Amino acid sequence: MRTLARTSFSVLVAALLCAPIFAAGASKDLEKTPQVKAYRALLKTIDAGDYEAYKKGMAAESAKGMDQQMKDSGMDAKKGMAFLKAMSPTDLKLTSLKVDGKKATLLATGKVDGEINYGTIEMAEEDGQWKVVRQSWTNKK
Repeated sequence: MRTLARTSFSVLVAALLCAPIFAAGASKDLEKTPQVKAYRALLKTIDAGDYEAYKKGMAAESAKGMDQQMKDSGMDAKKGMAFLKAMSPTDLKLTSLKVDGKKATLLATGKVDGEINYGTIEMAEEDGQWKVVRQSWTNKK
């Protein structure tokens, strides 16, 4: 029984000591996932102001919704992309990813008007490509 207790304690201590190492590696590994790569590519389309490329990074239904929102607001593509860029969080850090088949949820933090915000990015795989369905940001955890 003592051997089992010492072994369990040793495993626990080792796990606690290694946890920061694994956590540090996890964020780097997150960047290698196809979901994060797709999201980063979408952000580049916003920076470039490329509305057509932006729509290609969105799920089909979401892209149709964007077209309707642009029409309803009376914005052209250039103004719409400028608005998206202005509303995009700065200092973006992707914190976790949960994948469930062809759906994924990416969690992030960033700053909007200098205030920390928490983001949830919902994604879906369509035709072998990961696309953003919707993202929401809030200043409340």
